[in-house]
Amino acid sequence: MGLWTLLEGCLLLANALAILNEDRFLAPRGWSFQEYSGVRRNSFKGQLLGLIYATQYLRVLLILLNTLCIVVKFVSG
Repeated sequence: MGLWTLLEGCLLLANALAILNEDRFLAPRGWSFQEYSGVRRNSFKGQLLGLIYATQYLRVLLILLNTLCIVVKFVSG
């Protein structure tokens, strides 16, 4: 397992977090961002929710990184 494989795995994880929809997936399970404000944000669940929302804000960067990954795969074979 090389560094490239590890970076691809991190990119796949970021993609998985970015596509989670709050209305259809997170809110029915009690994971909406409004419920975890203030002191509760420091809990593990609050930190995980913050990570999910951060990846959703960085979707344009994820699109660029995915495109770069595809181009590198095409060039390297």
